[in-house]
Amino acid sequence: MVPFGGWEMPLSYPTGTLVEHTACRTAVAMFDVSHLGTVRVTGPDAFAILQGAFTNDLGKIAPGRAQYTHLLSEADGSVSDDIIVWWIDEDTFDVMPNASNTDGVRAAIGGVDTTAIRAVLAVQGPTAREIVARVSEECAAIGRFRVSHVDILGVPCTVAGTGYTGEDGVEIAVPADASENIWNALMNAGATPAGLGARDTLRLEAALPLHGHELGQGITPLQAGLEWVVAWTKPTFRGREALAHEKAAGPHRVLHGISIEGRRPARDRSAVLANDGSIVGTVTSGNFSPTLGHCIALALCATDVAIGDHVSLDVRGTSIPGEVCALPFVKKKQSTSTTR
Repeated sequence: MVPFGGWEMPLSYPTGTLVEHTACRTAVAMFDVSHLGTVRVTGPDAFAILQGAFTNDLGKIAPGRAQYTHLLSEADGSVSDDIIVWWIDEDTFDVMPNASNTDGVRAAIGGVDTTAIRAVLAVQGPTAREIVARVSEECAAIGRFRVSHVDILGVPCTVAGTGYTGEDGVEIAVPADASENIWNALMNAGATPAGLGARDTLRLEAALPLHGHELGQGITPLQAGLEWVVAWTKPTFRGREALAHEKAAGPHRVLHGISIEGRRPARDRSAVLANDGSIVGTVTSGNFSPTLGHCIALALCATDVAIGDHVSLDVRGTSIPGEVCALPFVKKKQSTSTTR
């Protein structure tokens, strides 16, 4: 157990991170992600409030769907938080910020913090739906980025076809006092418990950004390669003016993937060097990739760095060779079951 965002969370279970990672990539793993915040925004003005605050366009979806979005800083357009919105029904939204950012998001949009009264269980992997169906067929049928109320073992839950591993699966918001029973039922059905260690290596292989690393203070959606999250057609969202200035000028750095030889990772803040020894970037996340068998990293690099470039990484004074590569490092496998 380790401290994370004000919570005590499992780094790994007795099987270990490598086994947990492999279970998610090849079969199914289950994560307790209750540290994610939930801010419930309700009422006839809820849509307008969120539409005016977040970068993405809620008008592209509808009740019963989920959307990935950003909350930006007004000052410089950097990402104050990246968020999943579950549009539950016409006037009810569950806004899910990162662990330590719930208070800041709530200050921007209002609403009620419901984090303490529910747990969130993420069941992920190519056979996730097959395993979930052993406990609840209705839960297993929730499609990608769909949201629905489902009774699981007689407990009213909210289920979304979302996750952050690069694999198919569902996330289940369950009343906190019933979470242990549902966790045990899913584990007994075949889901491998997995901790923070595997969650991080999985999301890194899938090139999914982590707030405080690829997103955060001073890092904009444009620099992170996430302009698709920005609905420029909307007349307003928080930070729009600052981000528009950056778009007009062009970002001074962009996120790249780097494939690294061997098993010694380049951690965040490691310098990325060109052949002439000049610094051309900074690593934001790096680790050993269990799927690929060598190390990988994400790095914010100068705009003239390109895929195929050979670089080196300064790891505590040792130069380690790497190559700039396309993202994601590992692509998602297809689910073994269909979804509606």
